[in-house]
Amino acid sequence: MREPGFWHGPSSLNARLLRPLAALYGAIAAKRLQRRGLDAGIPVFCVGNYGLGGAGKTPTVLALTKLLRELGETPVVLSRGYGGRLRGPVRVDPGRHAASDVGDEPLMLAGWLSVVVARQRADGVPLARALGASVILMDDGFQSPAIVKDASLIVIDSERGLGNEQVFPAGPLRAPLGPQLARTDALIIVGDGVAAAAVAAEIAAQGKPVLSAHLRPDPAQLASLRGRRALAFAGIGDPARFFNMLRANGVDVARSRAFADHHSYSKGEIEGLAEEARGDALALVTTEKDMARLRRGGELPDWARQVVPLAVTLEFDEPARLRKFVSERLSRARERRAD
Repeated sequence: MREPGFWHGPSSLNARLLRPLAALYGAIAAKRLQRRGLDAGIPVFCVGNYGLGGAGKTPTVLALTKLLRELGETPVVLSRGYGGRLRGPVRVDPGRHAASDVGDEPLMLAGWLSVVVARQRADGVPLARALGASVILMDDGFQSPAIVKDASLIVIDSERGLGNEQVFPAGPLRAPLGPQLARTDALIIVGDGVAAAAVAAEIAAQGKPVLSAHLRPDPAQLASLRGRRALAFAGIGDPARFFNMLRANGVDVARSRAFADHHSYSKGEIEGLAEEARGDALALVTTEKDMARLRRGGELPDWARQVVPLAVTLEFDEPARLRKFVSERLSRARERRAD
């Protein structure tokens, strides 16, 4: 879906007209948050956000995967598989599945670790444990009560913040902010903007950690693009963030094309972009998540081979604080289950 502009602007007539529906949606969402879910029997860490749209959850999952492995853990990702047709539970196989089967984010993550897709998240727990999980990493699902969470880490973009701070459909929030803040165990702010300052202050006042992080493009891939003119395209929650990152790292984005989040590209669309890029001697560049949607059974079709992906990693400004938080939460989770 493409976010309406009024979600991230000043108070508008559209938002005001939608407030009664937003109040109903918010009341249902808040009540749902209070339900008690399944105890997975092992620690469960959830990476989520307060609203709809991209904030950096997938790079955060990968950063946590690296940290958990350093701590001797075996993480397995559990995802609802948004955009995929398979209900699961199923283990994602990059050599067999496409994004249309399991969703783009699970497919992308499956190149790094075991990923289980289950439309009903609790149904995926036994498969995750059968795959040897010592920790389940939930990619999204913060607002879902299906599984008991031992730690909820919320990712927020420092430039976008929470938009107009209204509940869907009047704004981007998935539930009223108050109940969401109460269930937050750590806040991760991505970037150097100030739009998340108020939320960060509230979380810090509750004695919970606020962690700063930055997205870093892959050095080798960036080196191949730096100094070149490019046609950049992206179908993610915030395409402008990707385009701005390219510019900030020395890539001349001569043209850009923004698509809706999780957009399913047709052969004709990519061929059209490739022809436009060739006509003006531009590099055709996109995100790893978009690239996952172009692959078919692990292979890139001929019509998409001109596309250059740019991978990013999330780097924490104070990695020792994150390590301490994760270690303490793991110990607390295991002590609780041992009682």
